[in-house]
Amino acid sequence: MIQVKNLKTYFFTKKGTVKAVDGVSFSIKEGEILGIVGESGAGKSITGFSIINLIDYPGKIVDGEVIFEGENLVKLPQKELEKIRGNKISMIFQDPQTSLNPVLTIERQLIETIYYHNKNLTKDEMRNRAIEVLKKVGIPSPEKRLKNYPHQFSGGMKQRIVISMALINNPKLLIADEPTTALDVTIQAQILILMKKLCRDYNSSLILITHDIGVVAQLADNIAVMYGGKIVEYGKKEDILYNPLHPYTKGLIECLPKYNEDKKRLYQIKGVMPNLLNLPEGCYFRDRCPEADERCITYPEEKKIGDRRVSCHKVTI
Repeated sequence: MIQVKNLKTYFFTKKGTVKAVDGVSFSIKEGEILGIVGESGAGKSITGFSIINLIDYPGKIVDGEVIFEGENLVKLPQKELEKIRGNKISMIFQDPQTSLNPVLTIERQLIETIYYHNKNLTKDEMRNRAIEVLKKVGIPSPEKRLKNYPHQFSGGMKQRIVISMALINNPKLLIADEPTTALDVTIQAQILILMKKLCRDYNSSLILITHDIGVVAQLADNIAVMYGGKIVEYGKKEDILYNPLHPYTKGLIECLPKYNEDKKRLYQIKGVMPNLLNLPEGCYFRDRCPEADERCITYPEEKKIGDRRVSCHKVTI
C-alpha cells in the first residue's frame, strides 16, 4: 500500500547536520498496523512527518522515496500533496490540546476537514458525516456536542475528536504520533482499543509511533525498532517480542515491568541516546551495549533473516 525506500531527512543547523532519519525503509500492506518504537530522539516522529513531507526549515528530505498509489510523495508539488494530506493519508498528533482550534466549534472544524476535500457535498451531508464519525469514536449525543468548543471536552474526549477528524475522509493510511502520551493510563487503553477497531472498520493502515514497546505489543502486526535515525530491527510482532535479536530491542523489552518479579529493580538501559549532531563511530549503540566487542567499531550491515531485518554484528545468518 505504501513503500518507504532509503528515506533520509536531515536538519542543517549552524552547529552541523542532524541526521534525524538516515536511510529508513519499510512497507505497509492494506489494513496493516506498523509500530515504530524507540527512545526520544530516535527519529520516529520525523519519519512520520517525512512520509507526508511536513518538514519545516532547516529540515529537508535529502534522499529516498515514499511510494503511495504509484507516486513518489517526496517529489510531489505542494498542491498535489495537500490533496493527499487529511484525505488519503491523515495524521493524529501527540497532544489533542494543541491539535484543535480553541475558538472554533467541533462542528466547524470537522466540516472544514470534509469541505477541503469534498466540495461537492451539501452542508447537511457534511454535518451527517460529522455526526456519524463522532458516534464511531464514542462521543455521546454527537448532535448536541457538535456545537461545543474544545475546552468543553476532557482530554480523552479531545483525543477521540482528533481521531474522528483524521478518519472523517476515510483515509487509506493513518499516522499516529504518540497518540496517548498526554492521557491518563486508563484512557490510554480505551484510545488504543478504539484505534485498532476503527482501523479494522475503515480498512485503514496505521503507523503507530511510540516510545512504549508495551503499546505496540497490543496493536501492531509488525514492529520497526529505531535508534539514532536508523531502523535497527524490523519484523513481525511475535518474532520481535519473543525472540529479539538486536541488543537494543532486548533492552527495551527488559524495561517492561514484570508482574512476577516484584522484588527486583526495574531494568534500565545504561547511558542515553547519542547526540545526532555527534554520532559515535561504528554502531551507534556500542557505548550502551552489554554485548559490544571490537567488531562494533564499524557500523553493521543490515542482515535479512526471512521476513526480519537486523543491524548487529552479533547476529549471524
